[in-house]
Amino acid sequence: MFQRIPFQRAFCQRSLGLASLVLVSSSLAATPAFAYVGPGAGLTAIGTMIAVILALVLAVVGFVWYPLKRLMRKKRTASTQENVQAEEASDDSRGSQ
Repeated sequence: MFQRIPFQRAFCQRSLGLASLVLVSSSLAATPAFAYVGPGAGLTAIGTMIAVILALVLAVVGFVWYPLKRLMRKKRTASTQENVQAEEASDDSRGSQ
């Protein structure tokens, strides 16, 4: 649909180089901030980090565990139905003898 022309490619490369140059120069020019973090703010930050990590873990578990649980239940139901059908077939063959 759209074809890239050499000008666009060169512009993208130049923009990427400029952005990385700005990033590196700004990180080298940073000075340390001699700031005090009180115990209330520190505990709040730690608690927030723990809550975010637990939320991410539970989200992953939810997206992985529940589909697996549903799949295992479906397999168990299918095998139970096969066992019931096999028992009915064996009962029918015993009854006809």
